[in-house]
Amino acid sequence: MSLLPRIDRNEALQLLLDGELLQLGGRADNIRRRLHPEGLVTFVVDRNVNYTNICESRCSFCAFYRDKQAEDAYILSNDLIYQKIAELVEQGGTQLLMQGGLNPELKIEYFEQLFREIKARFPSVRNHSLSPAEVTCIASNSGLDLNQTLARLKAAGLDSIPGGGAEILVDEVRSSISPKKIGWRQWGEVMLKAAVIGMPTTATMMFGSNEKPEDIVEHLFRVRELQDSGGSFTAFIPWTYQPGNTELGGTTATGVDYLKVLALSRIVLDNIHNIQASWVTQGAKMAQVALFFGANDLGGTMLEENVVAAAGCSFRMSRDEMIKLIQGAGFRAAQRTTTYSIVQEFAV
Repeated sequence: MSLLPRIDRNEALQLLLDGELLQLGGRADNIRRRLHPEGLVTFVVDRNVNYTNICESRCSFCAFYRDKQAEDAYILSNDLIYQKIAELVEQGGTQLLMQGGLNPELKIEYFEQLFREIKARFPSVRNHSLSPAEVTCIASNSGLDLNQTLARLKAAGLDSIPGGGAEILVDEVRSSISPKKIGWRQWGEVMLKAAVIGMPTTATMMFGSNEKPEDIVEHLFRVRELQDSGGSFTAFIPWTYQPGNTELGGTTATGVDYLKVLALSRIVLDNIHNIQASWVTQGAKMAQVALFFGANDLGGTMLEENVVAAAGCSFRMSRDEMIKLIQGAGFRAAQRTTTYSIVQEFAV
């Protein structure tokens, strides 16, 4: 799928530092038009179920995690999880995104039992859950290697793995904001091993914390190189750090910063078909603008989301609002599955 000639790290850094915003956006938009000439913008009806907020990683940029002894620490009951998924199905949802803290008490048997029951009760729902850090934590808690862990999770009903926990795939940055989380090579290892056994994945980037422009570029090229090495990334999702209620604090990236990084993502990642705009952190209006800066997908409607909301960022959008937003920007709207099959296209 590569749109040759490929740009290199030096050119990418120059574009990020010195590129004029509208020229950068136009270049990304041209690539988007070539890859998606039908003018279709997609979304998925999904729900984030954050099954536990107990986390031993304690990342400084995260406002969601709790220590085990905290008054508001929790592990959701299975019945409550099933109730949340039933509500998703009632609203025509097709994707479940279960993510939580790195809880040392949850071993693979917990996830196997839960995932089997979810698949039995809700066969139409795609289980797009856990991050590489969670998979690694489950393996460690259970005395298993990654191959064993991924094979057992897949057999129990895990369909695909989202790219959460990528932050910036540069260990110097990771060690400063999330020193207890896996390094970038381990993140990539989980994704490549998942691809080997036929599991689709996605990749993300959280930027705007304390990384340098060079780190953003390095992240993009490491994602591109992982995909070249056999990765199964169906989409890339860059989003901005939200400082509210976090230990790290600071300020969030500007809208211009977001659009430049989004456009650069589309230009660099010539081997990933879909670029997703993050309306969850940017809001609806910026998401519309993003569709002219390389994005062709608006992600999920997210009937529920707690991690970003814990940092004080709580945009919400219904399916009808998503359709109107896409059509209002001049595109055709379509609901998709996790793997980008079209469920339904909506007439203007």
